[in-house]
Amino acid sequence: MREKKDGPQRSDAQRNRERILEVALVELTRCPDAPLSAIAKKAGVGQGTFYRNFPNREALVLEIYRHEMQQVADSAAELLECRKPDEALREWMDHLARFATAKAGLAEAIRQATATGAAGAQKPGHTPLISAAELLLRANEKAGTIRPGVTADDFVLAISGIWHIDPDGDWQPRAARLLDLVMDGLRVGAPGR
Repeated sequence: MREKKDGPQRSDAQRNRERILEVALVELTRCPDAPLSAIAKKAGVGQGTFYRNFPNREALVLEIYRHEMQQVADSAAELLECRKPDEALREWMDHLARFATAKAGLAEAIRQATATGAAGAQKPGHTPLISAAELLLRANEKAGTIRPGVTADDFVLAISGIWHIDPDGDWQPRAARLLDLVMDGLRVGAPGR
């Protein structure tokens, strides 16, 4: 009997999982009903490997969304390390707009995944994004670059228009204008101005 070696298998398993997520993001954005077998084939993994990682379509779709959302959320702290708080906030808003428009194609797959009522399929929450927004807002409030008392919920409601911009059109200038308006509104009443 061959002895299992944990190290390489775990890194191989992680690479397989990442490849599946990358391929699935592209394929499900293009077509929400893309066959899972086609995703596995394009990712270069067998059916067993695919289903060990993602037992069903719902699990795959929700993991893509969670993974992408976490990356956007994590960028908030990274931006605060190398930018002034107001610059970090505005740049993070751009990251969020790119996330929102990129996920527009995946929206139907997310809707299908959360509408099936499958066990474990829950609507993806925005907790990481709320936490990231809160981090940026508090840094800006401390620096005096935005009005005091703005909550993360207020902020999310204010920028929610980015989810309504047509991702197939010329969305970038429109998103920039909208986010500049929000940023200008946050600055009104800032003690440091």
